[in-house]
Amino acid sequence: MSDATLSPDGRAAIPAKIQEYLRIGPGDEIDFMIDSDGRVVLRPAKISVRVLRGCLPKPARPVSLEEMDEAIASGMAGEEEK
Repeated sequence: MSDATLSPDGRAAIPAKIQEYLRIGPGDEIDFMIDSDGRVVLRPAKISVRVLRGCLPKPARPVSLEEMDEAIASGMAGEEEK
């Protein structure tokens, strides 16, 4: 567990270990949120698309750009009906 001390003007330094874990550094924006359990969550405001690599399973077969465009178009058409 990493600790930080709140300064009189309401600032706290994020420990280096947490910065490394979140992949944030000087100048990066962060979000503070309260989750449904009442816990405060700190997360990067913007994440690199590279962090998302591997979060979806590989398709059973390669998909062409045309098939991707068709899937996007059909999904957008479905949203218009809502």
